[in-house]
Amino acid sequence: MQRYAKKFESKNLAVSFYSKQKIMCPFCKKSFAKEEMLTGGGRMIAGSLTDELRRLFEPSAKFGPIYPMIYAVAACPVCHAALLWNDFEHFSDSELIDKIVEDEDTRKKAVETIFPFYDLKRNRTLIDGAAAYYLALLCYEKLSRSYSPTIKKAQICLRLAWLSSDLNDLCPDRGFDYISRRFYLKAMFFYQTALEFETARLEDITAIGNFGPDIDKNYGYDGVIYLCGLLEYKYGQRENISERLKKLDECKRAIARIFGLGKSSKSKPGPLLEHSRDLYDRLTAELKDANVLNLDDDDDE
Repeated sequence: MQRYAKKFESKNLAVSFYSKQKIMCPFCKKSFAKEEMLTGGGRMIAGSLTDELRRLFEPSAKFGPIYPMIYAVAACPVCHAALLWNDFEHFSDSELIDKIVEDEDTRKKAVETIFPFYDLKRNRTLIDGAAAYYLALLCYEKLSRSYSPTIKKAQICLRLAWLSSDLNDLCPDRGFDYISRRFYLKAMFFYQTALEFETARLEDITAIGNFGPDIDKNYGYDGVIYLCGLLEYKYGQRENISERLKKLDECKRAIARIFGLGKSSKSKPGPLLEHSRDLYDRLTAELKDANVLNLDDDDDE
């Protein structure tokens, strides 16, 4: 794995900087410098928006590939506790602090198993960023519903799926493609569970502030509805076809309610509306094909 270390790094030409004001870890009470990404000078060349609402960035000749989302998680280099920045900087629940402090060794070993040789004391690389997100996922497992952990775990898992896919592009023989798929499945579960909790008033999902799912744009609650349908369509189970078709029909109806059957709406973000129309068409096509096959089977009988 160490022979890939340089692949994780950009060309290291001032991609990031450390803020002058130190950050105090709410868990171990140690301070560390916050690393932030520089955005000017041709570092961020925005590319296409994927159907998963991820903004791709073109690698520049000067700076190489960059991954802006890896700086969105706070990870303490001392105790390896991690959360999204807003939660990290304002965390004060003493009971939960003790739980996370006590879990330090278990958390570090779990992350090292999937993202070996990560280092939180150097300028953050792709594998360090993925490790930071996984540390955060494990920490959110300890938090109460007052922190809206389910929707945050959904967002974190989706980003972990993306970062693991990026790692697989760099290291295709390390099993990161399998890891990416596992995180996609986790993201699907958490997104759908977050909606169920919201509907049942068990957990408020609006406390996340920015629904993302990426860091460049907030697609809001409608984006959550869309992602539930998209992830089910792309990564949902296919062993039980009748159950799959039932789920896809539910997703289609939900998207139709939110986006008006794909009709234009000035109140909806353009890219999200376009992707929703496309997903609605794909869901319709699969459901229609299934009905045709069922009719053919009935005729054979």
